[in-house]
Amino acid sequence: MSQASTSESSAKRQPDEVPQEEDGAEHVEETNEHTPRRQKKTRRDCPYLDTVDRHMLDFDFEKLCSVTLANLNVYACLVCGKYFQGKSKTSPAHFHSLESNHHVYIHLTTKKVYCLPDDYEVVDPSFADVQYLLDPTFSADQIGQLDHLSRPSAALDGTTYVPGTIGLNNIKATDYINIILQCLVHIPALRDFFIQKDNIAHTKSPLVHRFCELVRKVWNPRNFKPQVSPHELLQAVLAASNKRFQIKKQGDPMEFLLWFLNTLHQDLGGTRKPGSSIIYQVFQGEMQVITETPVKGEGPSLSSKTSEEWTTSTTTVPFLALPLDVPASPLFKDEIEKNIIPQVPIYTLLTKYDGQTVHNIITGERKRYNITRLPSYLIMHVKRFTKNNFFLEKNPTIVNFPVRGLDMKDYSSQDVVAPGGSTRYDLISSTKHEGPPGSGVYSAYVQNKGTDQWFEVQDLVVKDVIPQLIAVSEAYIMIY
Repeated sequence: MSQASTSESSAKRQPDEVPQEEDGAEHVEETNEHTPRRQKKTRRDCPYLDTVDRHMLDFDFEKLCSVTLANLNVYACLVCGKYFQGKSKTSPAHFHSLESNHHVYIHLTTKKVYCLPDDYEVVDPSFADVQYLLDPTFSADQIGQLDHLSRPSAALDGTTYVPGTIGLNNIKATDYINIILQCLVHIPALRDFFIQKDNIAHTKSPLVHRFCELVRKVWNPRNFKPQVSPHELLQAVLAASNKRFQIKKQGDPMEFLLWFLNTLHQDLGGTRKPGSSIIYQVFQGEMQVITETPVKGEGPSLSSKTSEEWTTSTTTVPFLALPLDVPASPLFKDEIEKNIIPQVPIYTLLTKYDGQTVHNIITGERKRYNITRLPSYLIMHVKRFTKNNFFLEKNPTIVNFPVRGLDMKDYSSQDVVAPGGSTRYDLISSTKHEGPPGSGVYSAYVQNKGTDQWFEVQDLVVKDVIPQLIAVSEAYIMIY
């Protein structure tokens, strides 16, 4: 909303907006029988409404006073956007109002607006957009329509964006985290859970609450800017992971994804029991692992042992993601001496889970895998990177995969179906890595279901892409 429209809104206020009060009337507020009555001024008019600059407002950063670095009782100056603690006569906010001639402030928790240094609350409907930006909320009907949004929203500068498909600021080297966040906020079941604050009211986990806030901001149809900064969530990640995932150093998206999902699961009160949290309800599947161990002692070589010379054990293990082993890439070159990048169908890699293919382990064991329970949403990651004591290697093999209709029937036990009643999956999002290992660039592909349009998101850059290009990218993580 522009400053001009703010002034118009102020001029058109009706006298009944604050019932039973005159301008400058005082609220007499009684706390309890043991505390004195205190007076609280509330006014409908404020001579400084036209000084509010919405272009300066950004509520994505930590709610810390810019002077004391305290996080209690913090206000945002609606003129310059800076944060200050308190509003008493000795507070940083009070001094700022006198020194800078900035008079309008919003409490970052209660969302009430005050005029300083006069210290009265301003009740004006023109602040509704600022209050919604600070704390976006969604009704059940609005949540049900998120996958049907097709009309773009407009930022203050006129830039259009599609709610849910907006850029995330890269703070130093956080593209590996940004792509995971982009993928997760586009999973309907996960998004619909975290977009409702009531679902996480039972936990005090900063990580859970910051992720909830990010989901609501990404899907906010009334953002002032066409991007969001995940700064507060990154600070929570840094603390919860004991600095395992750094802001200044690029990490592995798959390592971060598994840590993030498991930590959310634990912080939401999840246990080992299937379905004990939204994370397990959405992503957890099970597979059967058949292990054959050679009987110790002298005898024929492992390859010539008979079935009587092996012991067999069967276990069922849960999984949140299926790893796909990529064959070593050949170093063939074409006529002009350029390396040929090999390609392999994803179904070739999935034979690992058909229950028949034998995998020889370096310890001498043989293993076979078969999926016994398919999850609602299937995460698969291509094992492109190999670490050793000296360097990180990357396998550039292109994995061809379908955008629609990935069928897991041949890799699951008989009669196994996903919770939706089928063994077929459609792609929801994927990530890719371009460039050398240890650096390069990560980006994500996400879909707007309302328009059936795919987008490539690389930090702040969001652009249209055709599905055919997604299927032949250097995919690293796919979510179906």
